[in-house]
Amino acid sequence: MKNNYITFTALAAALALVLGYVEHLIPLPIPIPGVKLGLSNLAVLFMLYTDRRAAWVVMFLKVLLSGLLFSGMSAFLFSCAGGILSLAAMHALHASGKFSVVGVSIAGGIFHNVGQILAAGLILRTGSVFYYLPFLIAAGLVTGIIIGIICKIVLARVHK
Repeated sequence: MKNNYITFTALAAALALVLGYVEHLIPLPIPIPGVKLGLSNLAVLFMLYTDRRAAWVVMFLKVLLSGLLFSGMSAFLFSCAGGILSLAAMHALHASGKFSVVGVSIAGGIFHNVGQILAAGLILRTGSVFYYLPFLIAAGLVTGIIIGIICKIVLARVHK
């Protein structure tokens, strides 16, 4: 059983990494810095509904490895803050049993952006980054809906 857990978790982390790389290749015509589709969060959200503990492992591996491979230290810190806050919010909403996959995903998208802005404010020591927050919340809402719908479809197909 332990080998299956490790294998499944590693596959989900690899999928998150590949989806993150694909996301870097897709240019978004949005002039707001930091807005992304959040494709790699699909793997984390899927794992949250499959194995909550493994979701944390996948999120940390995704942040660590994508930070080492695709971005620098500051992007790593922003992603880590966003990932922790996002997954904590999604974990709490999922555990309550009162939210759909799409609702949990929306919270994840929004709180990921909130976490990144909080980290940017602390690192850069300025409050001016908070002007981006309404735009990033709107982006998190839209991308959360998209990722949530995709995850809902994937979960339904996997459970068949």
